[in-house]
Amino acid sequence: MIRRFSATLLSLAVFFCATASPTAASDWTGWRGPARDGKVHGFVLPTPPPGELKSLWKIAVGEGHSSPVVAGGRVYLIARQGEDEVVLCVGLERGEEIWRGTYKAPYEVDGAARDHGKGPKSTPALAGGRLYTFGIGGILSSFDAASGSLKWRKDFSSEFTATSPQFGTALSPLVEAGLCIVHVGGRDQGALRAFGVDGGDVKWSWTGDGPGYASPIAVTLAGEKQVVTQTQKRLVGVAFESGRLLWSIPFRTDYEQNSVTVVPFRDFLIYSGYHQPAVAIRLERNDGKISPVEVWRNQEISLFLSTPVVDGDRVFGFSERKRGQLFCLDGASGKTLWLQPGGLGDNGSLLATGSAVAVLTSGADLIFFRPDGKSFESLAKYHVAASPTWAHPVILPGRILVKDKSHLSLWMF
Repeated sequence: MIRRFSATLLSLAVFFCATASPTAASDWTGWRGPARDGKVHGFVLPTPPPGELKSLWKIAVGEGHSSPVVAGGRVYLIARQGEDEVVLCVGLERGEEIWRGTYKAPYEVDGAARDHGKGPKSTPALAGGRLYTFGIGGILSSFDAASGSLKWRKDFSSEFTATSPQFGTALSPLVEAGLCIVHVGGRDQGALRAFGVDGGDVKWSWTGDGPGYASPIAVTLAGEKQVVTQTQKRLVGVAFESGRLLWSIPFRTDYEQNSVTVVPFRDFLIYSGYHQPAVAIRLERNDGKISPVEVWRNQEISLFLSTPVVDGDRVFGFSERKRGQLFCLDGASGKTLWLQPGGLGDNGSLLATGSAVAVLTSGADLIFFRPDGKSFESLAKYHVAASPTWAHPVILPGRILVKDKSHLSLWMF
């Protein structure tokens, strides 16, 4: 309960050094970046911004909403081609294919999500020279990132009646400290589970709820490192090392669409959902137990699929209201600082670059706006695809990767 308040060897060596060393500005190794916070380093929006972007390359990769990840001059992506899920590695500079991994992944999409296709929707994770993917039907795989060889794969059909939630797996793997953490299973029966990165052996498993669509994060709050995520019907925190439940809040959205990654702000956790307000909680430890305490609640906005970003003392996001409305909140108080008029569409993927905040709408409009708490001010707008763009973009120094319905493209500023 809430209480309110050789050349080959050399290239491989360079690659592994890149993936094992501190992340370079040009690396984007997982959902919303290396820290899962949507913050971009090494990019500055030109002044004045160019009138249009230059297309460097565009390749057909297959359908899906999965975002690309980048490391060591390579781009990695999972997509669907027919009844197969295809994991691709291409060169960043020219888009040439380096390797691919393919496996059968038949999937029947729920009628309510038919317009979104058969996925996949989960963004891969890169860590320690390995690539981890989570298909729309719940197939979890680990690949050698240099060669594409399969290291291990998990199919949960013998354990759970359903291996994905109603609208397909969307959460992105969390890989940290030798663990690959995902929520496996399906509606009303699942497990938030940690797998060892080397062989995929189960390290711990919490079975208190089915999976939602939100991606887990790792934070240290109230003196405890923990995994925090929205599940099917709850917001939970479990101990990172053991999976022991630390705290839990009932949280339900219409049609059980819990899909927003929880956002840390100072010692708060900010969450929201479809037709639900934005709420901030603080975790407090008393008598050895951790309890969530509500700090603020904002009824003016509601988040559906889009996760906000933090820039300094402000929180920027994309509300489902007003047919797609950008907003800015004061992170400490939850007070609304401004609301953009709306009309931006069904979804927006946000990134904070320091010099600007970027949003890529589902209608393929890339908008940069000033990271200011006084009013919404657009700095530049570009149309970057001929089909919907539900996947998160990747902003690199001077360039941006965009995944539309079936293509991946690289643009230059």
